[in-house]
Amino acid sequence: MTASLFTPFDLAGTPLRNRVVMAPLTRARAPNDIADERIALYYAQRATAGLIVSEGTPISQEGQGYLFNPGIFRPEQIEGWRLTTNSVHAVGGKIVAQLWHVGRVSHPTIQAEGRLPVSASSKQPMGAQAFGYDDSGTPALVAPPAPRQLAADEISRIVGEFAQAAANAIEAGFDGVEIHGANGYLFEQFMNPLVNDRTDQYAADTMDNRLRFTLEVIDAVVARIGAARTGIRLSPYGQLFDMPLHDAIDSTYGALTEEIGKRGLAYVHLMDQSGYQMGEKVMAAGAETGFQALLRTIRGNLPNTALILAGGLDRARAEQLIDAGLIDLAAFGAPFISNPDLVARLQNGWPLASADRTTFYGGGAEGYIDYPSYAAA
Repeated sequence: MTASLFTPFDLAGTPLRNRVVMAPLTRARAPNDIADERIALYYAQRATAGLIVSEGTPISQEGQGYLFNPGIFRPEQIEGWRLTTNSVHAVGGKIVAQLWHVGRVSHPTIQAEGRLPVSASSKQPMGAQAFGYDDSGTPALVAPPAPRQLAADEISRIVGEFAQAAANAIEAGFDGVEIHGANGYLFEQFMNPLVNDRTDQYAADTMDNRLRFTLEVIDAVVARIGAARTGIRLSPYGQLFDMPLHDAIDSTYGALTEEIGKRGLAYVHLMDQSGYQMGEKVMAAGAETGFQALLRTIRGNLPNTALILAGGLDRARAEQLIDAGLIDLAAFGAPFISNPDLVARLQNGWPLASADRTTFYGGGAEGYIDYPSYAAA
């Protein structure tokens, strides 16, 4: 009998060969912010995953927080991504584009005309880092300044940019899109009441207002490309980029996933960051238990929407959760960097290769497309 992780799955009409998902991984390998042949090879090498979620692809220059990220808003970027989608499809894979706006986690050296990054509020993300240019003009990790608070009409513009980016992704050959609503970026900046101090209809004072921007983007994307090709990534209990924990996490994500369930999206992709702070394993009291309880609530809110879970999974844990009906698919991130054949390694119990962390971001082929498939000694 085939283990559950390796059985086919119908994702809102898109057939997946297994339930292994390659999670989005920023690699900063795109010259001129355009996906090229090397990026196409990187994804094709990993296309035995049932589903690939692309690295975050900015919907606009304003939405970019890292140099050398392939965007999805210029014609040449759409053409560049077509190399990747054609390559993945040629070997039987499926791939969706993760649509990204970083909000305040950016830097004037990345923004048009040196503008300030934008956000729901003007609160600076303390301790966060963008990847821009230092004072000497060298690519480097740089501290984001205090952002500029978006005006209401600008928020409407961003909603439209997400919808256009979704249409661009379909034009580029992607099988769908994933709205990046996680990791302390723009959506969380609106949904977190300790960050969002607005007083208008996009404030965080009521649940309707708190979710307004996120639901407007979802509805705009669905109107453009359909619910069956739309997913979203969320990270309840995440504290990345100065996202403080608050006492309305469960109610916020419970209400949001209820609305998502009504809309029949293809999937929700949960990132378990419970107990993580600024990328370090700092356990917040009760956070892990809280996430597990919230996972059950979210599962119940999504009767016709698939649930993907990412974060610290191995084969045994993934299969346990799938068999229990808590999730439908399991996402793996960092292991895919150094194990392009991760599905075969998991299925056969082969050892995983370790990755060279110094080559995670930026650079060329080394640490990107030169990791071999498993070969027995």
